Amino acid sequence: MIYKINLINSDKFVLLDGEIYEKLLDDEYLVKIHFFDNLRLHSSGCSVFQKSWRTSTGSYKVETIYPHRLIAERFLKNNNVSNTLVGAKNGNKLDCRLANLEWRNRSRASRFRKVNNESGYKGVYKEREKFRAIIYLQGKAVHIGMFKTAEEAARAYNEIAFEKLGSNAKLNKIRKR
Repeated sequence: MIYKINLINSDKFVLLDGEIYEKLLDDEYLVKIHFFDNLRLHSSGCSVFQKSWRTSTGSYKVETIYPHRLIAERFLKNNNVSNTLVGAKNGNKLDCRLANLEWRNRSRASRFRKVNNESGYKGVYKEREKFRAIIYLQGKAVHIGMFKTAEEAARAYNEIAFEKLGSNAKLNKIRKR
């Protein structure tokens, strides 16, 4: 069974495995803070629980819990200490089902970030009237070439990315002409 947990600031929802949801409902602390009743959409696209608590000194402490991170820490094996980030395999940051979560190192996570540039393609940048394709390998920019269209540059990027990174590569989905 899959649970859909509504977010308080959006019409979107978080997906959870029924078994995981039930186990989290057994957590006295999460029940006490009304965890599932106070999930909201974070600006990064994932869900977050965030509350301010007044301390005994009169100051405030902000508590932040990311459901995908909480689930991964409790239920997902992490055999590699360099894997410190949790990612969604299908790209949906609100899909917190265990089969969709994976530990990632920073390098792998950066390959799966959404593209936010003028060309609309990862590794492709407009320069004057042409498009430059660049890939970062071991922290260094590698120039692939200059192309007439963004699509040609994206194809060249994909070819090199797959050749160098294999299944870890985030390939561009190229629009039809």
